[in-house]
Amino acid sequence: MPCRDETHRRIEPFKARPTRWLREFQAGVREPAGGVNVISWNRLYTLKSYLRASLWIVPFLALIVQQAFFRTVLASEAWTRWIPPWPLGIEGTVAAMQAIISLALSFIVFTFGSLLVAIQIASGQLTPRIIATTLLRDNVIRFTVGLFIFTLLFAIGAISRVNTSAPPSIVWISGILGVLSLAAFLYFIDYSARLLRPISIIHSVSEQGFAVIEAVYPERWQDADRQPQPHEALGEPDRVVSHAGPSDIVLAVDARSLLITATRAQGIVELVARVGDFVAYGQPLFRLYGGAATVPARNLCGSVAFGRERTIEQDPTFAFRVIVDIATKALSKAINDPTTAVLAIDQLHRLLSSVGGRDLRNRYLRDAKGQLRVVYPTPDWEDFVQLACREIRIYGTENLQIARRLRAMIDNLLEVLPESRKPALRVEGDLLGQMIDKAYLLPEDAALARVADTQGLGGSAKT
Repeated sequence: MPCRDETHRRIEPFKARPTRWLREFQAGVREPAGGVNVISWNRLYTLKSYLRASLWIVPFLALIVQQAFFRTVLASEAWTRWIPPWPLGIEGTVAAMQAIISLALSFIVFTFGSLLVAIQIASGQLTPRIIATTLLRDNVIRFTVGLFIFTLLFAIGAISRVNTSAPPSIVWISGILGVLSLAAFLYFIDYSARLLRPISIIHSVSEQGFAVIEAVYPERWQDADRQPQPHEALGEPDRVVSHAGPSDIVLAVDARSLLITATRAQGIVELVARVGDFVAYGQPLFRLYGGAATVPARNLCGSVAFGRERTIEQDPTFAFRVIVDIATKALSKAINDPTTAVLAIDQLHRLLSSVGGRDLRNRYLRDAKGQLRVVYPTPDWEDFVQLACREIRIYGTENLQIARRLRAMIDNLLEVLPESRKPALRVEGDLLGQMIDKAYLLPEDAALARVADTQGLGGSAKT
């Protein structure tokens, strides 16, 4: 949807307004100087995100590939006469193909049925956020289902030609696919059991978090004594562009496109919302300064992708959010699984160590001459620390494992990170100590809770 200019509004008669689908289509299309319509960046990003999180894409492609491959095998019969004939007769071949069809169909039903049950259990025990971030993006599940569908359709095509002129290669390939499907199914059962373990889910989210941290903050923190870059006063904007689409969450921003646009216009573009923020209809989205005030609102809004649920691709704090949700749910009275929360803190420890070693001051983008062109908010170090520590401390300090594991994480980060990162960590350490004083009645328990332990309880405590 196009953005709305706060200073210039045009009210059209109702009859002149296009239908909703036409407005959305027009909003997703930009016309460059060449006169050729191209899909805007935000539409392409939304499409790619949908394809990455869709389970049906690979099975559907398997259907198309099977049709092309089956016809290729039939057309190449003259070059496959060296293949020995199938050892079974017609009745045996029909029985073998029927068995393969039954197995493939059973595998498909079992896979989707077990996946639905796994989604319900995992989302209830861990967090619903893992459905889109982990389960639906798993390539093993996708390609296993694709293999089952390919085998099913190929065997159906083979059995329909057994009594006519099916070359031996068709039957042999069907048999091989049947064996491969059986092996893939056995592997899938073992893989699913491992995938649904809490540590596997948490580690998968953590790895995605590492990838987005490296993408959003590519530069390492070189000087431990450098101070954060001061905010540059921009003054009153020359123009404000408001969000005119559905009230959604900012999923991603094409910062490079905004930089090019602002440089060409010789102005400054300020994005008000941060990736992961909810933006309501009519809420300011851009503040424009100088020559950027002449840039069409549609060009700017085409650089921001919206959606109904946060994604990890450009949102480094969302990986923290998912892991913290898993930890806090494990600490609830209904589940009471502090060991899973300790595993979550392990991954938060890794992520904080990675974030603390990177330069987080990338909210200001400049052109080749060093002129400020784009300003957009990004998470700072305090945001990451508070997100990783506060909720877990509030919900879990009463448990010895959580208190000791949090202390071990804070103490280790204080040792390995630059001096500028330590004030926020010291604040969390002090708050943890105050919570321990209030949570434990016996001084012996309080003393035990203050000891750092990377295993939570029972490990080699650091005294």
